Amino acid sequence: MSLPNSASQLITSQDIPVAFDSVILSAVEQKAWFAFSLSGGKDSTLSAWAAMSLLDRLGHPRDRRIAIHADLGRAEWRSTPAMVEEIAARLDVPLAVVRRPAGDMVARWEQRFESGKARYEALETYNLIGPWSSASLRFCQSEMKATQIGPELARRFRGETIVSVIGLRREESVTRRFTPVSREDHRFAKPGNRAGTHMISWHPLVHWTAAQVFAAHVAHNLPLHEAYARYGAGRLSCAFCVLASLSDIAASTCAPGNLDLYRHLVAIEADSTFSFQPGRWLADVAPQLLQPSLLRTIHQSKIDAGERRRLESSMPPHLRFVKGWPPCVPTSDEAAQIATVRSTILRRHGLQNLYPTGADVRARFGTLLALKDARHR
Repeated sequence: MSLPNSASQLITSQDIPVAFDSVILSAVEQKAWFAFSLSGGKDSTLSAWAAMSLLDRLGHPRDRRIAIHADLGRAEWRSTPAMVEEIAARLDVPLAVVRRPAGDMVARWEQRFESGKARYEALETYNLIGPWSSASLRFCQSEMKATQIGPELARRFRGETIVSVIGLRREESVTRRFTPVSREDHRFAKPGNRAGTHMISWHPLVHWTAAQVFAAHVAHNLPLHEAYARYGAGRLSCAFCVLASLSDIAASTCAPGNLDLYRHLVAIEADSTFSFQPGRWLADVAPQLLQPSLLRTIHQSKIDAGERRRLESSMPPHLRFVKGWPPCVPTSDEAAQIATVRSTILRRHGLQNLYPTGADVRARFGTLLALKDARHR
């Protein structure tokens, strides 16, 4: 079919206005590989469905399309793997499932805290580091999804043009309001790479609202995850997401398949003294689902968390962790204060106090500065 080549266009495909541009048209003409990133959520499902319909109209060969899913293991809703399989079957494309070899999302949170404790014990960090990802540190998305999907596609389709179809929408957040229809993706296929692999991200429903996405699911009888359909969530990600609203977290606690995960994450809160979200403890969302012993532990952990924050805020602010830390050796009084604070936190977590005195702390800072200088030579 003949289409104009403006920078950004819409075409109605099965009553779904699909955004595309000249980059996507060129990829279609080249018979590029199109990979539909499926999470089980509403946006990825409808984006894949709409893109499939448009590609059919443009004459793109179906045997050069694939669905791909990054499985986050225990952190997923129990129903998500089956939902992703159902969506891929409905699209009539093969499904590839990738996983982080070093462990699932829960293991990553646990590993982060163990690593943080080891670094704190070795006085390689100023404050104790908690287990959780966050809005400013989204390793849950980068390590668990992007760095699993991207290399897999680059390996499978080496030397090809690969278009990743992703369900991003501008309405979702302030940071996404300028999301383009498509963009070059050089993370896993650098420009001029020897194989000639070329990767592009395409967001066919970037202009849509959530209400429109839900309505289109009904209109086209598309499968909708139980998180929305049964439990009333507005967004799907992990069963318990560090970025989720209170209502979505509460919805997750209503699903029987999520209860073991809920209790496990609350136990991590209790052990670490770090709340799952800033200012919100998972334990407070559905305390009726927790054993009395865990509730008692959480109560003490909240007290310990407050004490940790109080102690850490009392330490010299000019020595706080920044890139290139440490900035200098503390004075004798500052070092004594640091040693006192650390002793309480180390004891709470059963860690060895390797630098118990102010003199020990000053010597350690001196060693760290020397190592930093040596790296920069």
